[in-house]
Amino acid sequence: MTVRWFLSKTVRQLTDMCRQLKRVLNEQRDLLSQEAINAVELARVEALSAIRSGAGKEELTKQMAKVEEAARRWFKPYANPAIRENVKEFLVAVVTILSFTTFFLQLTKIPTGSMQPTLFGITYQDLSEDKDFQLPPFWKRFVIYWTQGISYKYLEAPFDGYVMEVGPSKPVFPFVRRQPVLFGDPANPANRKTLWVWFPPDDRLFNSVENVGGRMFKKGEPIVKAKAITGDHLLVDRFTYNWRRPKRGDIFVFKTKGIHGLQQDVLYIKRLVALPNEAVQLGNDRHLIIDGKKLDASTERFERVYEFDIFGTNRYTGPYKGHVNGVAAEQAGMDGRSLSPLFPDESVVRKLGPQDYLAMGDNTLNSLDSRVWGAVPEKNIIGKCWFVYWPFTERFGWGYR
Repeated sequence: MTVRWFLSKTVRQLTDMCRQLKRVLNEQRDLLSQEAINAVELARVEALSAIRSGAGKEELTKQMAKVEEAARRWFKPYANPAIRENVKEFLVAVVTILSFTTFFLQLTKIPTGSMQPTLFGITYQDLSEDKDFQLPPFWKRFVIYWTQGISYKYLEAPFDGYVMEVGPSKPVFPFVRRQPVLFGDPANPANRKTLWVWFPPDDRLFNSVENVGGRMFKKGEPIVKAKAITGDHLLVDRFTYNWRRPKRGDIFVFKTKGIHGLQQDVLYIKRLVALPNEAVQLGNDRHLIIDGKKLDASTERFERVYEFDIFGTNRYTGPYKGHVNGVAAEQAGMDGRSLSPLFPDESVVRKLGPQDYLAMGDNTLNSLDSRVWGAVPEKNIIGKCWFVYWPFTERFGWGYR
């Protein structure tokens, strides 16, 4: 029967009709009389027997007609069958997608630069001073965006005035957002207009563009002229941690629920740097010390974090400066008390609990992490970074590793 199913289209059609007949019979069993149930079941059994006996195409075609007649005669019609079927298929697809993202893979993205140079978040380049810059034509911007994740944001003044207020981005349709900009004369309410920036990467766009507020823009002058580079979009492996505990060096995703000092019910992505029951220090030389042992560029998965010390010279070879405590932050010209309040200097030793993990960004000079809000409970962990699916840069796929 299995071989005939592959070789004969008629066998496949009749088998599928029998399967559908059984499905509808089960759905309507409590509505049908015993006579109807027996008649439908008899038609199905006879059709399957014909298939098993090796009946020819003519006989199978007759059985198809009998099955169709039994369904037409005995089944009760559904109201709006087309709508019913479409809704059912849609719900099946939704349940399948939710089940898959719950137990196997989940989509997320890198919003900030805290994981550079391994993974990149949203960055901006202010082009307002570049007088020679010309906005690419639409078709070219479309290609650049979907391949490299680069978009251009351009907004010009419709008349002489000031930027009075920039609101948060708002959804208009699924996957479509816009951000309002109130422009006009503060002294003249009649001379005001709301401008829109479509598809803003995030609400930090105007924070990254200098001199937007507090100065007058002449008619036709660009208020915003910037290039936005989207963050890496990736798939999170939710399956592996069902079989093993997280390992040091994993790039992992966790929920912020219950972690004091963080926006609640969002997902964060960091590198796991310390495991349960470990004693953690942050050296003034920007190296993590775990149970008295210093991590360096030879430690697996920390090669890029400690690139500056790859020859043991402690000299910077790039903008990423290891794991920074309060003292090292002050040396770099930053506020150590706000950047690393829990690890002000190398004398502080923090012992993790039996279900606690420590999370830090790879770019600790630009990362809000466990140096500020402490440990990540094991129950908050979602999974680990698996695959960068967009944009198509050198980090695409497993290129970030």
